[in-house]
Amino acid sequence: MAKKKASETKTTANIGFEAKLWLAADKLRNNMDAAEYKHVVLGLIFLKYISDTFEEHRAKLLAGEGDYAGANPEDPDEYKAENVFWVPTDARWSHLQANAKQPTIGKVVDDAMVAIERDNPRLKGVLPKDYARPGLDKHRLGELIDLIATISLTAASEGETTHRSVDLLGRVYEYFLTRFASAEGKNGGQFYTPSCVVRLLVEMLAPYQGRIYDPACGSGGMFVQSEKFVESHGGKLGDISIYGQESNATTRRLAIMNLSIRGIEADIGKEHADTFRNVQHPDLRADYVLANPPFNDSDWFRKDDDVRWQFGVPPKGNANFAWVQHFIHHLAPEGMAGFVLANGSMSSNQSGEGEIRRAMIEADLVDCMVALPGQLFYSTQIPVCLWFLAKNKKSDSKRGFRDRRKQTLFIDARKLGTLIDRVHRELTDADLKKITSTYHTWRGIGLQPVTKPQENHHPAPTYTDIAGFCFSATTEQIASHGYVLTPGRYVGAEEVEDDGEPFEEKMPRLVAELQAQFAESAKLEQTIKANLKGLGYEL
Repeated sequence: MAKKKASETKTTANIGFEAKLWLAADKLRNNMDAAEYKHVVLGLIFLKYISDTFEEHRAKLLAGEGDYAGANPEDPDEYKAENVFWVPTDARWSHLQANAKQPTIGKVVDDAMVAIERDNPRLKGVLPKDYARPGLDKHRLGELIDLIATISLTAASEGETTHRSVDLLGRVYEYFLTRFASAEGKNGGQFYTPSCVVRLLVEMLAPYQGRIYDPACGSGGMFVQSEKFVESHGGKLGDISIYGQESNATTRRLAIMNLSIRGIEADIGKEHADTFRNVQHPDLRADYVLANPPFNDSDWFRKDDDVRWQFGVPPKGNANFAWVQHFIHHLAPEGMAGFVLANGSMSSNQSGEGEIRRAMIEADLVDCMVALPGQLFYSTQIPVCLWFLAKNKKSDSKRGFRDRRKQTLFIDARKLGTLIDRVHRELTDADLKKITSTYHTWRGIGLQPVTKPQENHHPAPTYTDIAGFCFSATTEQIASHGYVLTPGRYVGAEEVEDDGEPFEEKMPRLVAELQAQFAESAKLEQTIKANLKGLGYEL
């Protein structure tokens, strides 16, 4: 593998460091279950972030230069004014590390979490506070604190800024979320969507600015990737407004910590709540919906006269089209949605699902369908697909969209992806680019940020169907297939390249090769029989 340039290591967290940190932390897990240990580690990483950002601002106040002249470094308001969490003395990382070898370290950590929640109301009820419990090895807890203390030291040793240190903490947090999802297997899917799938959803929709909503937000990965997308295209934090909801209280706390560690402002609702029983953002009309809701959920609450059932009442035994209609209900007039569903959603006709899908297609909401390869998720081996909906497919010169009314793009990406181990597959950067560029070209926006001045706009590439990969179908064509949205029905078979050899020459050559292979097979068979006979066995 080629060695990375210095400039590359400045902009990308060193995955070798993250992996080594994980291996060291995992060794300290001892016999603790991954689902339990996850909160021990991630809580400490968050506490480290809180302390690091506090100490950075405290140093500025102590220096008393410029806008900070005469500032009091012990005044909590000085920190809150800069959106920095106030950390009391007995909750600072230096205090934790000084007590890391003490048998009371569990209580020291719990007290630190309580103190931070007390002085920062928006973190109330978010931080884990059970480090003093008998089942947690306090010696290993102290070692874990010393281990996590190395994160910022590593960044500092490379001569980098505190912002870089915080970014490294964020990357470590994200890497640990990934590894815990893998370690937990099926249960890991409750809080984590594979990063390559999240990237694909975000890059397909290209949310440069506006309101982003995820009503099943897990640990907040859709939001983190959306902010990364905005920043990578010249935007900044705050260009998008984030709204989410999560029914699992523990997972909701993970999301708040995951976003806070990157300084991302978000409204995750007043409490953890079931989206179908208690919507946290009832009046929201989002520019973008990004989601990975539970697949084929049969245990969900349905109110038959719900205003969201615009296209038909979803069956009690499967919430797939309840989620889809919830997304549509919360889209703004120009809004778009991208989400993950089980493959059955593309073709099922059970319990009225086919009629709901048909009504959505006839309402011209379905913009693009993507069939994904298997083995992408830690939580399920069920084949999944991506849906992309658009409230308005008319041409839009401001955003560069072409008129796509009564058209839907189908992409069959099942052959893409690379196995990273025996059971897990990932989409590579090249895979993501192939899918997103196809969709962007079809939409007519090209590959440039749509917020840039249009006077420098170059004509977008021309879309062309590719047999076996993508096809632009009309609503009439979809109707002729019984309103089934499986891409394989439309893209056809991949074309076999013509090698130019005439049939009358190729066929005799292939027959001769086959005869030679038969002869070799017969020879091998006789050799095996002779060897077996020598061992006293007859065939």
